[in-house]
Amino acid sequence: MIGLDLVLILVLVGLDQWVKVLVSTHFAEGSLHVLIPGVLGLTNLHNNGAAWSMLAGQQGFFAILTIVVLIVLGYLLWRYRKQRWLSIALSLMTAGAIGNFIDRMLQGYVVDMFQLLPVYFPVFNVADSCLTIGVIILIVLVLREDD
Repeated sequence: MIGLDLVLILVLVGLDQWVKVLVSTHFAEGSLHVLIPGVLGLTNLHNNGAAWSMLAGQQGFFAILTIVVLIVLGYLLWRYRKQRWLSIALSLMTAGAIGNFIDRMLQGYVVDMFQLLPVYFPVFNVADSCLTIGVIILIVLVLREDD
């Protein structure tokens, strides 16, 4: 299953980077374009921290943390390669980590673009979505697992 996991990771990282390039090229930083009125907007935000810009400017910390996380995720992907849903969750988390890592290393910030309009929630990107969905799947798997 490692081959399919690798394809999933590459497709998602490619999608993440493609959307970031489109947004960075076509929208001024900080501008807001409503996609679904009252629900979802598209913006161009440069975030040099984590959610809500926590730990802003700590690129060295994020680089080291991401490398450690990718090593652990790589091991877990190999170890649990025959457990389909677990490998999907780990692949999503790996793609998300790689997508944001690329931004941090090349630009010093992460490009975020999706803004939920009715609530105060951090602006996020495709990589963040991959991470979140992967973690949710992992939590469901752990909660459903028997001792």
